[in-house]
Amino acid sequence: MKVVTGVVGNDIHVVANRLIDLSLQARGFEVFNLGVNTYLEEFFDAVIETGAEVLLISSLNGEAEGWGREVQLLKAKYKKLDDVIMMIGGNLVVGTGNADDIIPRYKGYGFDIVCHQVDLNTGLDSLEAMINERQLEVRKN
Repeated sequence: MKVVTGVVGNDIHVVANRLIDLSLQARGFEVFNLGVNTYLEEFFDAVIETGAEVLLISSLNGEAEGWGREVQLLKAKYKKLDDVIMMIGGNLVVGTGNADDIIPRYKGYGFDIVCHQVDLNTGLDSLEAMINERQLEVRKN
């Protein structure tokens, strides 16, 4: 399964980005890593160009919220993304925040999986669970 990943916006957390890349590869994913300082349009273009089934965006400096608000608009513009799993993880707000408030907000922005301050393996377990659920639904239909 193909995954486009990278760090959104003005975030330069290279080490965390590399760990995500390595962890995805270790789980058998084909990874297209866009690196750091990536704009949403670049993520969406890469998903279309690669035929990726998953978009995994990370943010460690908390700026993701400003960028994340644009996901619904871009999903409407890029019509081929309806079946793509949209995932975001890391530190998703500047300052402190409660996951019970943050997760629904990001889901409202258009993300399927939101991992605010969740360890990487737990987040990737959530991704694999969603992939398995979708595959079961396809088999039933």
